[in-house]
Order: sequence, then C-alpha cells, then structure tokens
Amino acid sequence: MESIINFLSSISWWMWLIVVIVLIAIRDIFFNKKHTIKHNFPVLGHLRYMLESIGPEMRQYFVANNREELPFNRIERGWVYASSKNENNYEGFGTDRDIYLHQHIFVKNCLIPFKMEKDHPNKEDKTFLPCAKVMGQYNQRKKPYRPGSIVNVSAMSFGSLSARAVESLNIGVEKANAYHNTGEGGLSPYHSNGGDVIFHFGTGYFGVRDENGNFSMQKMKELVAQNPFVKAIEIKLSQGAKPGKGGVLPGKKITAEIAKIRGVEIGKDVLSPSAHTAFTNVPELLQFIEDIADETGLPVGIKAAIGKTEQWELLAELMSKSNRGPDFITIDGGEGGTGAAPPSFADHVSLPWVYGFTAIYKIFQKHNLTERVVFIGSGKLGFPAKAAMAFAMGVDCINVAREAMMSIGCIQAQICHTNRCPSGVATQSKWLQNGINVPLKSDRLAQYFKTFRKEFIEITHAAGYEHPCQFTMRDVDLNVDDGELTKTLEESFKYTKTPVTYTCAQDLKDCTYLGGQYKKEVEVTQ
Repeated sequence: MESIINFLSSISWWMWLIVVIVLIAIRDIFFNKKHTIKHNFPVLGHLRYMLESIGPEMRQYFVANNREELPFNRIERGWVYASSKNENNYEGFGTDRDIYLHQHIFVKNCLIPFKMEKDHPNKEDKTFLPCAKVMGQYNQRKKPYRPGSIVNVSAMSFGSLSARAVESLNIGVEKANAYHNTGEGGLSPYHSNGGDVIFHFGTGYFGVRDENGNFSMQKMKELVAQNPFVKAIEIKLSQGAKPGKGGVLPGKKITAEIAKIRGVEIGKDVLSPSAHTAFTNVPELLQFIEDIADETGLPVGIKAAIGKTEQWELLAELMSKSNRGPDFITIDGGEGGTGAAPPSFADHVSLPWVYGFTAIYKIFQKHNLTERVVFIGSGKLGFPAKAAMAFAMGVDCINVAREAMMSIGCIQAQICHTNRCPSGVATQSKWLQNGINVPLKSDRLAQYFKTFRKEFIEITHAAGYEHPCQFTMRDVDLNVDDGELTKTLEESFKYTKTPVTYTCAQDLKDCTYLGGQYKKEVEVTQ
C-alpha cells in the first residue's frame, strides 16, 4: 500500500492532467450517447458548451452596446440603478439614442412651463404625486382608496421572489407611499411590513381557496378583516408572460411556509388551471366582482393581457347597462414580465401594451366608462418618458415589476425560472438571498420611486401641466414608418383621451382616501 502511495505521489501534475483528459476522451467517445459534438470532438466539445453557458454574460458585459439589449438595455438598467442609489443619473454630451428610430417618444414642452406657487405641495415634497382618481368612489364602495403614488409595485408572488426580496419591496413602498401588489401566490408575512397592499389572486385562488381548490368567500373576508393594510383586491384573468396558460409550482419548491400561505400540500406539485372556476362567462365575472366588493367593502379590479376584444365589449355593455363593474383595470403588455413562460407564449400570445391598452380604452370610452375606472398600465413603463406616453393615452397609475426588481439588485441574468438567481431576488435559496440587505434594498426601492416621480413631475411641468393626468394625446409624438417624421398619439392610435377630472395637487393631498403615510402625517399635524 505504501509503495502505491509513493508511486502516485511521484507522478507529476501534468501527467495527472493528461490522465484526466484521456479519461474524458474515453467517456466522450465510448459512453456518451446524448451529445454529438462531444462525441465527434472529445474534450474540445466541452469548451463549446462552456462558452455557450456564459454567452449571455459575455454579450451583456463585453459585446452589446448601450442600447441594443432586451428586455432592458444597459442605459435603462443604469438609470434604475443610479436612481435607486440616489446617484447621478444624468448623461452628458447629448443622447446616444437614435431619435429617428421607429416609436421613439417625443414629449412636447411648453414655451413657458407650469409654475408652482409658494405653498404648492411639490415645493415641500418634490416627489408628491398621487393618483388623480379614487378607486371605488364611483361604485360607492365602503372603503375607497386613492393610491398615494402613481408608480407602484406590480404583481410578483412570494415563491417566485424570495422572502427578503418581498420584504424589501414592502418596506420600500411604505417609505415611498406606494402600494405593493401581492401577486397570485397569496398574502405572506413579508407583505405585512407597513406598505399598502393590493391582494391579487388568480385561477389557483392561493390564500383564499377551500380544501378542493375553489374560491372561498369566507377566507377572503377573514383575510381582509385581519389585514387592514389590504386596500383593494385584484382578480387576475391573464398576464403578459403567459396569457391563457395556467402555472405549475413544482412540489420540491413548496416549503412548509409556502404551503401554509398558499393553502396547498407540502411537496406536492400545484397546477393552476388556465381558467377560473368561480365564474365561466362575463356576466358571472361581473357578479363575482360585486359579491367580493359587497362582502369586503374594498375596491375590486381585474388584470388581463389583451388579445380578442369581443368579451371586453360585452363587459363594457353590461357595466353601462347595470351601472356596476370593476373599480380598476390593469392592462398588462405582451412584453412579458417576471413569470416564467414558454417562448411561444412570451413571444407571440397577447398584444404589446400600447396596442392592448388602446383597444380596451377605446371600448370603455365608447360606452362612457373611462371616468368610472382607474386604468393601470403594466409593461416596461417604469421610466418617466414612457410614463408620460402612458398617461397621455389614458393611464391613471403604472405598475412596475422588473424595474422594481432591478432597484433592489436584479442584474437581468434571465434565470428567474431556475431558482439560481445570483442576486437572491428570484430564488428560494437561503444562501443566495442572504446577500439581500433588507433595510438597504428597501431604501433603494423607495428612492427609485421618488426619483421617478420627481423627474416625471419635472417633465409634466415642462409640458405646462401640474399633474400627469392632464396630459393629452397631442402632447406626445411618436416616430412612425409611413413617410412622416412623427405623429401625435391621437393620430397614431385614432382616439382622444377622455379628460380626467382634476382640480389641484392640494386637493389630492387633503383627500380622505389618500393612501400611503400621507394621511397619518395630516392627522399628526392636526
């Protein structure tokens, strides 16, 4: 035995290397049945797969220019990162964007911008920008709600995101006077750190389901009664990443904590059906909305990605005739989002946000319903210029998902579905999420929202308005491909936004239903 050890120790390192290479070559040639490249090019074939595996990172850091990456390019990510850290987010020497490209946005500024008076709310708080409409006011819900911020956190579930990521977002929205949409994974303890919450559920009814997986009104009433920070309820009909397709949560990802929150069994695969069981048609959906609103007293809305519009026409007709309906509607874009999906769905099913929103807004405008509904846009709108376009088209609030993730550390690795997110944002790995410093990341989310609102206010004032709700479709131009340089939004999408009833920013600040911490601040002052 000793002689064998002495012999092995006498072998040089390079000889060991040759032995390893020979063994790999033998395995590739005689035992590999799956990979043609490794069989035909033993040893060297492994280099090809290694380079392929790090290809996205190589392109992201060394190959791609500042403007060509998707879904978010380097300039966009850099703006979010700098804004969330309260760093210099300016750019020098002019824009490096080709401003003649198709669909480039131009916001028209005034000769003389809007001027604030000495006692204007934005003199004291440069980031004060609540929603101009009140959710549930028209339908006389018991607990109307005015979002304290026009930019908020979109639907992202605990389970999809890590506990520390959800906690950071919730604490961050409290600091920013915004709201936090739970996503369809149920209301977790990590959503309960002070921020306003919109409870969102889909076809799985997680958190409000009975033992058979059906919707339970009793559990919904208990959830609302026990959690007064829940300000509204959103029914997900579909989402941009995979409209019309149910989700799958593998059993190995279902911990005891997730099982308790979602009301499912530990370790057993959970399949979300593609359609709801609580209703089967538009009239039943309308009644379902009214039942939840009556039982909880909260505003109730719906979220959907847009494709065919016949059922939307029917919904609008029934709302007009019955004087009932959703208090808010979230339109999601086919640009996708944080939800993992097959490429065939992510790339081809449902319309991009601008086309989807245009189709639905026209329908509701035709039936004189636009003033009754708070419209929420969701689909890569987390930048002031894009938000100006959205508000000019008729949006009242915007929800951001991936932009919010980037503010707390997401690096766009695009492996959210693998449970190996390197930044700890979209993983259940305890080790990886330990890298998230909750107090720091919550500050960054809040700072991103505040910087966003400050710049958006400045753009709004430059256009001659006090609040973004005053934007019209003639205030924003798009580059088009039909031989003209630009067209207004009105010319491009063939409708005119309905004017939003608006008085002044001070009235928004004094509103009884204003969300966030603003109301508490007023009560303390009094």
